[in-house]
Amino acid sequence: MLTIDRIRHAAEVLSSVVRRTDLIRAPRINCESEVYLKTENLQVTGSFKVRGAYYKISQLTDEEKQRGVIACSAGNHAQGVALGATKNGIKSLICLPAGAPISKIEATKRLGAEVCLVNGVYDDAYAKALELRDKHGYTFVHPFDDELVIAGQGTIGLEIIEQLPDVEAVIVPIGGGGLISGVAVALKTLRPDIKIYGVQAAGAPSMEVSVKEKKIIRLPSVSTIADGIAVKEPGVNTFEYCSKYVDEIVSITDEEVASAILALIEQHKLVAEGAGAIAVAAAMLNKFPIKGKKTVCLVSGGNVDVPILSRVVKSGLAHDGRAFTMRVELPNKPGKLRSILEVIAELGANVLTVNLKDSSVNGGFVELRLETRNHEHIAEIQAAMLEKGYTIL
Repeated sequence: MLTIDRIRHAAEVLSSVVRRTDLIRAPRINCESEVYLKTENLQVTGSFKVRGAYYKISQLTDEEKQRGVIACSAGNHAQGVALGATKNGIKSLICLPAGAPISKIEATKRLGAEVCLVNGVYDDAYAKALELRDKHGYTFVHPFDDELVIAGQGTIGLEIIEQLPDVEAVIVPIGGGGLISGVAVALKTLRPDIKIYGVQAAGAPSMEVSVKEKKIIRLPSVSTIADGIAVKEPGVNTFEYCSKYVDEIVSITDEEVASAILALIEQHKLVAEGAGAIAVAAAMLNKFPIKGKKTVCLVSGGNVDVPILSRVVKSGLAHDGRAFTMRVELPNKPGKLRSILEVIAELGANVLTVNLKDSSVNGGFVELRLETRNHEHIAEIQAAMLEKGYTIL
């Protein structure tokens, strides 16, 4: 079993390699809780993954280093392995899902690794990596189910307790479970009273289901914008650690994740990928009993493609009621469009686009894309339209 001494040794090894990321106060994430953000999205390589990957590679024997290393990843672990291998003068081959964000694929190549794209999701890349390991004799660096990798991730727990000694709760993303396992072992060993909460994507809740069923469950498929935690099956070791040390696990929808990404950008000028923002989403939505508690949300990564970020921001705006599209029946009479726009202007909404459609001799409809304040504001606009006698389609 992983020990605190092993995690402390990892911290020593990593001290000259990784960044001691800031812990920043986030007063608007949850006004009933004292929330802090552990900004691993600002880590070298843009993710916590470099901690576990580098520590694992640093502990290889000379013979293992000579054979080179292989790994599989949705992207962030790939960059960690690439950096660790390159810095140690070791060849690295990374198997990535073909659908991984382009930014992550290119970053992995820039860090010195050879990339093998595999059709499917993380688990398909994992199977391919094992096949190539057996064929060529590479040393496999597992993204989460490895004691040394978990120890590296656990160094985050040491930093949190040093930065906020009276922390009461820590919310951590879960994919395969390596991050939360390391953080939980570190914190629960030093302060058993600290609550450790885990968050998964609703489209990939493998650890949540497994812990509830008290056995490892393999999901038939996964689907989420949080590609970094889209894992069908948790690890053997991480399942045991989560069962023992994690107090509660919940799942979050993609729309809720998008809202959290938007909040981090607007409120704290931080860019987070889906997996990185999911802990913040849980705090925003009061998914755990953190009222009145000093709570740390682990923002695990910030590697997101700009086109994906654009779509996520639009989704977040819609989820928060700050962007709204409606169609209003438009009679074929002079002044009707002006009257509709006047109603919207009086209520303080901003018209972004106006699209007129003729559907009959008597008229058609107008499609309006609006910038609004919240869902209550949208309801107010709709009520005013109905009061004026307009039909909302």
